[in-house]
Amino acid sequence: MLISRGRNPSAGEILTQLVQAKGLRDRVLITLGLLLMVRLGIYVPMPGIDRLAFQEFISKGGQLIGFLDIFTGGGLSTLGVFALGILPFINASIIIQLLTAAIPSLEELQKNEGEAGRRKLAQITRYVALGWGILQSTVFALILKQYALPGLSEPVFVIQTTLALVTGSMVVMWVSEVITERGIGQGASLVIFVNIVATLPKALGSTVELAQSGDRSTVGGIVMLVLVFLVTIVGIIFVQEGNRRIPIVSAKRQVGQSSTLAARQSYLPLKLNAGGVMPIIFASAVIFLPLTIANVTRSPWLIQAASYLNPNSSTPWLYALVFFSLICGFSFFYATLTVNPVDIATNLKRSGVAVPGVRPGSATALYLSGVQNRLTLLGALFLGAVAIIPSAVEGATQVRTFQGLGATSLLILVGVAIDTAKQVQTYVISQRYEGMVRQ
Repeated sequence: MLISRGRNPSAGEILTQLVQAKGLRDRVLITLGLLLMVRLGIYVPMPGIDRLAFQEFISKGGQLIGFLDIFTGGGLSTLGVFALGILPFINASIIIQLLTAAIPSLEELQKNEGEAGRRKLAQITRYVALGWGILQSTVFALILKQYALPGLSEPVFVIQTTLALVTGSMVVMWVSEVITERGIGQGASLVIFVNIVATLPKALGSTVELAQSGDRSTVGGIVMLVLVFLVTIVGIIFVQEGNRRIPIVSAKRQVGQSSTLAARQSYLPLKLNAGGVMPIIFASAVIFLPLTIANVTRSPWLIQAASYLNPNSSTPWLYALVFFSLICGFSFFYATLTVNPVDIATNLKRSGVAVPGVRPGSATALYLSGVQNRLTLLGALFLGAVAIIPSAVEGATQVRTFQGLGATSLLILVGVAIDTAKQVQTYVISQRYEGMVRQ
């Protein structure tokens, strides 16, 4: 097969590598097999639960369960042993990221200890995921105790449910790490990706049934909602891939006694959406926190207060305003964690690299900070619009079949698909150059 070193691999070249290259084929098969195992584990039932009563609770408006169900692929509503799925590990990763910026010892592990430090940080994340999984499982078991089958004592039910949920969550975490190490893509992201995709057939089937049984206005609303989703996906792709290229120039360097290396010009990329999907996940967790506490405590006044943050309540504008503000705030917060202009300016100065027209050092840090703030503002406004507009269109068209499949799900689907495709392309390109070396 003829290939060109100057272009990305085509679809035909990728398919050929999937068939012929044993390494890539094995990685893909391992990934698919482990993801299939995660999906099957969702349908292994937990013992001692009255499922009919629990389904009635969900149908009456278990919104927190419905939101989390998107990330578990229906595991919470089906009450399988993998019900929590990868959620404790994702929460633990977020906690460690926040603590890394606040605790110097963790920051030292991440920045200066190399691979050994990253491994130790990963081990700490696993322990935090175990602790967080026990906490989540216990809270979930306390919520489920009212649906326990007769004959089971409350302590026995809580203990066995907690053990089942924690064990399933740790198995899913182990599977995700195996996928990352021996498969294709980032394991935790792929588990969430597959869980979200698993909810699409049900949503599409409900939409088709609604279109067949509805009138012209219903069909028009469905068409409008689908168009909004398509436009949103295109916008997400552009923003996820968008970056500001800041030109940088390296100084001339003396090589030997007579020759010099000319100054080289390159660029420093700053992403438009540095936080990715994290600001929406943070905002969703905060806005559902009052509802979670209300479900556990059964406090009447807290339930009444939490109802105002319900998108289906009589004050949806309040929910939209609070959600939009939280997304913007967390976008700036997360950008400060992922991009440090002072560190970037220091590294540029040490390397003899400068931004044209800007003095090295503090002036460069101030310039980069201003650029990053403007980019973060644009990215935050986009994330807020993506989070609010699909829900607003659903409310205007009264088409609720896609409820739950919102901005967070779309961002994860698009982001994981792009990252996995890039990793496959990287592997194919490496195989291409290995073949050239052998020749």
